[in-house]
Amino acid sequence: MSKSAKQPIWLAEPEEHNYPAAISYLSLIFEPQQVAEQVAALKKAAMTAFKAKDIFRASQLPLLGISNAHVEKNHAKIEAGTALSPLLLIRNPAHGKVIVADGYHRVCAVYTYDEDALIPCKIV
Repeated sequence: MSKSAKQPIWLAEPEEHNYPAAISYLSLIFEPQQVAEQVAALKKAAMTAFKAKDIFRASQLPLLGISNAHVEKNHAKIEAGTALSPLLLIRNPAHGKVIVADGYHRVCAVYTYDEDALIPCKIV
């Protein structure tokens, strides 16, 4: 992981297509009513930010490398100065972790630049 002069640029809010992506993923974990409630709460949630390394620690997900096509695509966006969409996160206290409902590949790409980078997100 190298600190680069390139820093990710972020959109002010998640893109609208991020919510259906979150629904698709969350539908594998939760019942439809819970998914609907969580996504509605995400849409209303205020923006916040967390360090990339803390998101990984809290989510307990593995870091995908640049060889992953989606991570590579986000890496290219960072290099080109294209704004990335903030992450959508769900707290799951029953399992003591955070679920990355949308943005896993983006956080992996950012981490390769700077593990201390603040990543904008919505979290409920």
